[in-house]
Amino acid sequence: MRQIPRIIIAGTHSGCGKTTLASGLMAALTARGLAVQPFKVGPDFIDPTHHSAICGRTSRNLDPFMMGEAGVRETFVRACAGADIAVVEGAMGLFDGLEGTDTASTAHVAKILDAPVLLVVDAGGASRSVHAMVLGYAGFDPAVRVAGIILNRIGSPRHLAMIEETKSLPIYGGIPRRKDLAVESRHLGLAMAAETGMMARFGAVVEETCDIDGIIGLARSAPPLPAPAETPGRQEAAVRIGVANDAAFCFYYADNLDRLVRAGAELAFFWPMTDRLPDVDALYFGGGYPELHAAALSSSRCREDVRRAADDGMPVYAECGGLIYLTERLTTGEGDYPMAGLLPAAAEMTGRIQALGYVEARVSGSAPFLAPGSPFRGHEFHYSRLDCARDARFSLELIRGRGIDGGRDGLTVQNAVGQYTHAYFPESIAERLVEAAGAYRRA
Repeated sequence: MRQIPRIIIAGTHSGCGKTTLASGLMAALTARGLAVQPFKVGPDFIDPTHHSAICGRTSRNLDPFMMGEAGVRETFVRACAGADIAVVEGAMGLFDGLEGTDTASTAHVAKILDAPVLLVVDAGGASRSVHAMVLGYAGFDPAVRVAGIILNRIGSPRHLAMIEETKSLPIYGGIPRRKDLAVESRHLGLAMAAETGMMARFGAVVEETCDIDGIIGLARSAPPLPAPAETPGRQEAAVRIGVANDAAFCFYYADNLDRLVRAGAELAFFWPMTDRLPDVDALYFGGGYPELHAAALSSSRCREDVRRAADDGMPVYAECGGLIYLTERLTTGEGDYPMAGLLPAAAEMTGRIQALGYVEARVSGSAPFLAPGSPFRGHEFHYSRLDCARDARFSLELIRGRGIDGGRDGLTVQNAVGQYTHAYFPESIAERLVEAAGAYRRA
């Protein structure tokens, strides 16, 4: 058993301020000299970049749909090694899960981790009614320990005093309205951490207005957790996998990268916008914002390097933004841009969401690192669509989700696969990708 102080920052609903509050709490705890291990419930890629920048430790996703309950516990306990406290930022409202169920909700993760919950409440325009609302949340599922609340968007000291007049759950803080600390948003969510340091500045506000000592005490009240099963030891690196990692391609689950390393890969990070292709045996293009950097991507010689490598048989795996990069061209509001030209399709940015939600699939086609018939889970969120050639081949048959054409994903040519699904890797995919890279290296 391991004693891990931990707290979950949940919200009554999306937009109540939990991301800002969770990031501010991480910053305040870090400023006190604590080693803070951050986490994010769900498949989000953007919030973890802020967590990691603030804490100096890689933020991890905790998603029971993609990882399973055992996977959530294993990732949590393993990542907390050497940390003094763990802070978990929730997703949406506390009880909002898959298709109206508890599955993959913040409450589900709280039960898996047996962790106390601090509920962030938007108190704007309310006073005594706040207590009626929070008591509803506290009593909705007795298995979830809603231990206290933090009030956000407090209008004045008098406003806070009016709320404190009635007792319900313990109040651990009252955050005033701060329009000057807003973080810019775009179509896929907040700006990335590399683009703004605003979240970290909220730490001083949290330190000033919240009971940090009380929150630490609450985190320490969490019971011990079972030690996870032994994970496979890291193998000696036998291949090099190039990982696109610039402003255009920046969406990666940390566990995916770890599993590639454990399977025997050395990761070579590169910038497709400016770099030539490094000496590698396989390529991994994550999601991101290729549409914001289409001109730079199209003018870089890296796209020609990628096409030649793929024509030579190099394994190439790409997700969402990476999928767009592997197509023949990308059309945005600014014009048409040639892309790498590996996959027989043209991509177009649209003015509305084309897909959002979890994906469940079965491998139905042939790719060197996807075992036929094996299950495949992940998440999709994109504002683009593809026009594929009539004879296009696909490697994924969807049970849930939209994919490229409503029922299929994983556009496949030779040893290259591009899909809208952001997959959470099982060990088998990481191992097979490393094996495919090894086969290419030997050839």
